[in-house]
Amino acid sequence: MRRQVALFVALALVGTMLVGCEADGPAEEVKGPITVGSKIDVEGPVLGYLMAIALEDEGFEVVDSMRTGATDVVRRALLAGEIDAYPEYTANALTVFYADETLDPAVLKDARATYETAAEFDLENENIVWLEPAPANNTWAVAVPREFADDNAISTLEEWASYINDGGEVKVAGSQEFFDRDDAMPAFEEAYGFSLTADQRLSLATGDTAVTAKAAAEGTDGVNAAMAYGTDGTIAALDLFVLEDPLGVQPIYQPAPVFRGEVIERYPEIRGILEPVFARLDLETLQSLNAKVALEGRDARDVAEEWLRSEGFID
Repeated sequence: MRRQVALFVALALVGTMLVGCEADGPAEEVKGPITVGSKIDVEGPVLGYLMAIALEDEGFEVVDSMRTGATDVVRRALLAGEIDAYPEYTANALTVFYADETLDPAVLKDARATYETAAEFDLENENIVWLEPAPANNTWAVAVPREFADDNAISTLEEWASYINDGGEVKVAGSQEFFDRDDAMPAFEEAYGFSLTADQRLSLATGDTAVTAKAAAEGTDGVNAAMAYGTDGTIAALDLFVLEDPLGVQPIYQPAPVFRGEVIERYPEIRGILEPVFARLDLETLQSLNAKVALEGRDARDVAEEWLRSEGFID
């Protein structure tokens, strides 16, 4: 009986000591949750999952909110705190979010100046933090079937504009955003002196350039030109040709992780996790990753995870 009492007392003391140690010692901080969103095109979820998986590997709890919406939708979600982060393009800050600001036009032709100005504006006005961007430039472009380009001796937007103004048949597939945004098709029209009629536009609800490129490649509803981005993975595979922009109409659109300032203030280590990842995303790398989703039909998360592992960012 004495032994049982002694054993009970001993166990009670050990339990008390363990509880005391747990109470006195610092509890491990729960990192997150961080809600990561993205745009609804092909590249948006790829970039978003690169962010999410890299953070998860470092112990962050991440809430998946990919394919949040088009630019205006995902931006509102960030400002409202519905998401904490998403991948955005540097020139969008200056051509969309702060379009009313007076800028030296040279800023939009300089990648570093575009990024630094975007980061400055957003930090001061909205407490939004831009991490360092990728070196790839995902600018707006127009792609046409290579056979069409060869048959009509068209390799530039200037030559395409002449073809249109001379009465050549043209129909462009693009998102409503592409046709409406001042820095997209309207910028090409103004710079090169042409104007598309309503019948020459096939406006799609999606911003997925895999859909627009396929329409141009297959001649869907008479389409022979498509909205494209510089990092599209579908261009070469569908035998399309990106028309050159000799006037340099388009700003520089480098993808970068953007976060609510409160998140970076709490977890400054996020910079060291994500900036090295984006530094590796050159044009060819993004085209390759996008092609795996757009052409091979692979899941964006799987593609992102595979690349992160192959590059040594995750185990």
